[in-house]
Amino acid sequence: MTIGRLLRSRNVILVLGVLAGLISGKGATWTEPATLPVLALVMTIATMGIEFNALGSVKKVLGPACAGVVMNYLILSGTILLASRYLVTDGNLRAGFVLVAAVPPAAAVIPFSFLLQGNDAFSLLGTLGGYLGALVIMPIMAIVFLGTSFITPLKLIVIMAELILLPLILGRVLHLAGIGARFDSLKGPVTNWSFSLITYTIVGLNREMFLHRPLVLIPTACVVVMSTFVLGWLIELVCRRIFKIPPATVTSLVLLGTLKNYGVAGGLALALFGKEVASPSTVSSVFMIVYIIWLEWKLKEKAEVGKTF
Repeated sequence: MTIGRLLRSRNVILVLGVLAGLISGKGATWTEPATLPVLALVMTIATMGIEFNALGSVKKVLGPACAGVVMNYLILSGTILLASRYLVTDGNLRAGFVLVAAVPPAAAVIPFSFLLQGNDAFSLLGTLGGYLGALVIMPIMAIVFLGTSFITPLKLIVIMAELILLPLILGRVLHLAGIGARFDSLKGPVTNWSFSLITYTIVGLNREMFLHRPLVLIPTACVVVMSTFVLGWLIELVCRRIFKIPPATVTSLVLLGTLKNYGVAGGLALALFGKEVASPSTVSSVFMIVYIIWLEWKLKEKAEVGKTF
């Protein structure tokens, strides 16, 4: 693999952000103010390519959209909140997990669905449903679990408008104007390097904790493993064996039920609280790399088994 190809790999770019933050975090104080604008850019790019005309009838849209809300908020958020309540004692880290639980699905659900041979249309509609649901669910969760003494509702609503509502509107406008298609080749690199910048910022700001107090992060890692590897296995088991759902749709449900938009969670944490509250988002992002690689390996293993019969 050439250097140019490596520098276009999502996983490599994210790892570079982590390593840069651990080696030298001084620049994180300069990049911190850029996190919200960068996230708004990423969210706009993510919604730019949505073909609303191709989504079909309201009846066809409603089922997958509701499934996205159920999988990402009822099942995944519930698992994160429950696990962090019993495994995490640090108040800042627990607040960080509340924000992780409150954010919508990862925008990467859609490309990962294609990569893992999932149901692309189902993943798109489920993700869209998760983002629309977040406009209502997100502020309610933040206020209920964090309280108005810790979080200003008006400030949260303004940030949500900047990160979700405005990018949805702007992405739609750019798509209709035909501008989005002109930047197709740049969408991947811009998104990957933007998340790398956010990761660098959070790791750099928390460099001392990552390097000198790593044991503090063990409960955090346990929560992340439970909400990805363990939960994903359970979702797949139930969907395949009990509900007999087609494999491609199962893959989409697994992704919607295990991946959160950790970049948005980290940006919210930095804007509303501080650096330590953002650390669960970074730990989750790092584990997401390992989790997706594991899902890819499982897919290849099944394909190899299929060839032998």
